[in-house]
Amino acid sequence: MRRRFRPQPRRENKNPHNINENIKAPEVRLVGDNVEIGVYPISKALQKANELELDLVEISPKANPPVCKIIDYKKFLYEQKKRDKAMKAKATKVIVKEIRFGPQTDDHDYAFKKRHAEKFLKDGAKLKAYVFFKGRSIVYKDQGEILLLRLAQDLEELGKVEQMPKLEGKRMTMFIAPKTNKK
Repeated sequence: MRRRFRPQPRRENKNPHNINENIKAPEVRLVGDNVEIGVYPISKALQKANELELDLVEISPKANPPVCKIIDYKKFLYEQKKRDKAMKAKATKVIVKEIRFGPQTDDHDYAFKKRHAEKFLKDGAKLKAYVFFKGRSIVYKDQGEILLLRLAQDLEELGKVEQMPKLEGKRMTMFIAPKTNKK
């Protein structure tokens, strides 16, 4: 037997704050720019908000009595979203770039990949360099470690080693973070 799709009733967007008549406390502490700060009965606080043609917004509901502010609620939400967006933009996103080597990588290939690694570190990305051991090449794990340490030494001016070469299964991995230039 097949289930039939039943559309759910639409939920209205509930405001994150209690506003105007939704405030349940008998008295509130009013704060704000154009209001005399103090504790008021809810009816008087609502009356003041109506006189100013603004909204009474519960800012701190857990306080005793709850703290309310008389503001334009839509403008308040807009500015809060703008602040959150700016904070999110300032948050740094860590980018990790990978470079893969074989245990017996030639000098030309090494130099080519080293140039890429330099570019990644200059751009501010972390670098994950690893040597992949295929089949029986695991017997050359010392060569792989030497290769990664050589890379770390060559990139010394641009980045610092976060994790020394470490063998995990068939991979030997090393992390290098870019150096931050503080002036």
